[in-house]
Amino acid sequence: MARLSSFFSGLFSFFGTHSGAEDRVAMYVIREHRRGRRLAEILDDAYVKNRLTPQQCERLLDREDVIHAIGHEEVLAVKT
Repeated sequence: MARLSSFFSGLFSFFGTHSGAEDRVAMYVIREHRRGRRLAEILDDAYVKNRLTPQQCERLLDREDVIHAIGHEEVLAVKT
């Protein structure tokens, strides 16, 4: 029974976690925004485009740390 439990917890452990690439890009986005750049401009950088799929980029905009650092309004403006 314990084996089955650990199997399922390992199988679904990726939910709610981020890849290392997503974490690095999130730090990059936050750092560049603090330097005064707009979010839309940062997301258009080759650094971001070369490291994240469009789906990962959408997830990036749902991260609490990114929303907190950038601001809900600016994130929402980019999403629409």
